[in-house]
Amino acid sequence: MTAAVDRLRALCVALPEVVERHSHGEPSFFVRAGSKDKQFLTLDDHHHGADHLGFWCAAPAGSQEELISVDPERYFRPPYVGHRGWVGVRIDQPDTNWDEVGEIVRDAYRQVAPKTLSAQLDR
Repeated sequence: MTAAVDRLRALCVALPEVVERHSHGEPSFFVRAGSKDKQFLTLDDHHHGADHLGFWCAAPAGSQEELISVDPERYFRPPYVGHRGWVGVRIDQPDTNWDEVGEIVRDAYRQVAPKTLSAQLDR
């Protein structure tokens, strides 16, 4: 894997009760919520021949449209989950803002994590 994937993985697994496992052939990240894990992010490593390395993640309502309108070269509507408001984020660009990526990852986590786990991010 690349340094960008390693950075993304580190951001994800640093969150409370996150587990990584493969889903549809890609590393994916889930919040353990009792007996059911809830996915909040999946890697997009040139998925189905795409020309980028990135990830797809859950996003707050309206975020997908806002991010894409601000920077359509970096953000995109991913297949399969884009209709649910998930956003795609490229991480293969040299000017990737990892602080911003971290915020997006935490927002994705908050979309699926139980309130008790989300509250831990505010401490």
